[in-house]
Amino acid sequence: MSGVGTNPALVAHLYRRAGFGATPGELQALSDKSWDELVGELIAGLSAPDPAGDAVTLPHLTSIPESNVPGYQLNGWVEYANLISWWLARMVVTSTPLREKLTWLLHCQFPTSYQKVGWAYMMYAQNQIFRSLGPGSFETLVQAVAKDPAMLIWLDTDTSHKDAPNQNFPRELMERFTMGVGNYTQEDVIQAARCFTGWELDNTSGEFFFNPYDNDDGVKVFLGRAGRLTGEDVINIVTHEPASHRWVISRIWSWIGYPVLPNDPLVQDFVHGYAKDLNMTNLLEAMFHHPAFVSAAAMEGLVKQPIEFLVGALRTLGLTTAPFDSGDVQGMLGNIGQIPFTPPSVGGWGSNEYWLSTGASAGYIQLASAIAGVADLTAIEDNDGHPAAQVSAVLSLVGFSRISARTRAALTSLGLSMRDSTGSWPAQQLVTLALVSPEFALN
Repeated sequence: MSGVGTNPALVAHLYRRAGFGATPGELQALSDKSWDELVGELIAGLSAPDPAGDAVTLPHLTSIPESNVPGYQLNGWVEYANLISWWLARMVVTSTPLREKLTWLLHCQFPTSYQKVGWAYMMYAQNQIFRSLGPGSFETLVQAVAKDPAMLIWLDTDTSHKDAPNQNFPRELMERFTMGVGNYTQEDVIQAARCFTGWELDNTSGEFFFNPYDNDDGVKVFLGRAGRLTGEDVINIVTHEPASHRWVISRIWSWIGYPVLPNDPLVQDFVHGYAKDLNMTNLLEAMFHHPAFVSAAAMEGLVKQPIEFLVGALRTLGLTTAPFDSGDVQGMLGNIGQIPFTPPSVGGWGSNEYWLSTGASAGYIQLASAIAGVADLTAIEDNDGHPAAQVSAVLSLVGFSRISARTRAALTSLGLSMRDSTGSWPAQQLVTLALVSPEFALN
């Protein structure tokens, strides 16, 4: 795709998939740049400072050493709520959108919940692993996540002992994190579990601790390899398996392009490059330059997750999370079914049609109305009495380059019907309807 021209629709597509969206003004300015320039700037952000994101104040999060001080009072649920607010605020204002988007996608890839972990600072530490190591080697990332205190608790590695290996982490390592179902056997799970014995959480420091006395250092046979394998060996093996290459590629493409399975021919286009170094930055760059990324299937191939909906709407309307009470935002996200740091299970959240339900529709409307209620709607209000101009103002505000005749008719009908009863055009209701339209719901 080198040298491909751009337009607001293409730029909007890129910035939705490689971030959480852009304002209409940004789209117009960015459209003067070539595709290579746009992708290059986003990719550079994976290793660049994020002054806007870093300026969001991190709330106090209690560590285990701090909690061990006699008389210390821990309010874990308040810290958890504050941590959610911190991350949402960071997503909205970040100056390196692709890195923050990748951090979110890796949270979806390695779903871990505060409800079991119980320590907000551990959830933050894992979040920082995704942010700092996510753009590099996938193996390096998995090695770090495997020893992360939140993951040790979440998948019970810290309760795995030499005489009773726990199979939860090794099973999810292969099934969910690295290879997918069908590429290993139950015996592989059993053998891998032996390798992770002795991986513990130090209750004094709150950090990973290897206990050699509780580690099975005997010979194991795992995926055809035999030897005194360690947990690190298992991770090295699985991340370099051809099945892992296809699995990781398909997972990432399904989040930024359109849904594919590991055996999709498109996946093969990326295998050779990814297998060289497992580098996520190089993989993402290759994906953004692939012709399929701007195909019709990709342009309308995904439904926004609730987090993408919220953050995208705020960024599009030039807002931050500041006008909202953190509890209100989290409550509205909960009504739709997605709160950061709280996946429903080890399987994480679903995608696409998973978010399209009658039950969730009321939650989307509530959230969209709340966002529209604090936006600057002057351009719409100034055109009161001019239906066509007001609809155009709504579309400009939300950044639509094109809409269906059905959506335009719905906006016009809503405005006219409410004007009949109130005497003025309902700017907030019009923007609410635009935000829940198919054009905005599609990512």
